[in-house]
Amino acid sequence: MGRLDKASEGLLLFTNDTAWADRLLDPATHLSKIYHVQVDRRLDDARLQQLRDGVRLDDGTLLRVGTVRIIREGEKNSWLEIGLEEGRNRHIRRLLEAMDIKVLRLIRVAIGPVKLGELPKGHSRVLREDELQALAVAANA
Repeated sequence: MGRLDKASEGLLLFTNDTAWADRLLDPATHLSKIYHVQVDRRLDDARLQQLRDGVRLDDGTLLRVGTVRIIREGEKNSWLEIGLEEGRNRHIRRLLEAMDIKVLRLIRVAIGPVKLGELPKGHSRVLREDELQALAVAANA
């Protein structure tokens, strides 16, 4: 649940309960998704504010992030933590591309209250009861 493009990685939720999945994916629930994104440059406060304010694409679509903060910086790149409440197709990649910023790596680390944590790449686990309850509360399900 909650697609990732082929160049992205991170947390996915799997279910065979389509009604439950539809409730969680409904934009009206405002279930946040958190991403760690490595970009090809360091960003100043003005660029971070531009991400919050949004960028209008050539097709008229306005893309913006809910939250953004720098979590780590190197000499030539940065890791950002980006929060979205509504994720459109390739939302983060398209927004950053419109700002001439290249995404080097994109990892979804949380969906609502469920966090990826230290789960190794390619592994899975069953959600705990408290996580299921927290998802239900977060989605008003």
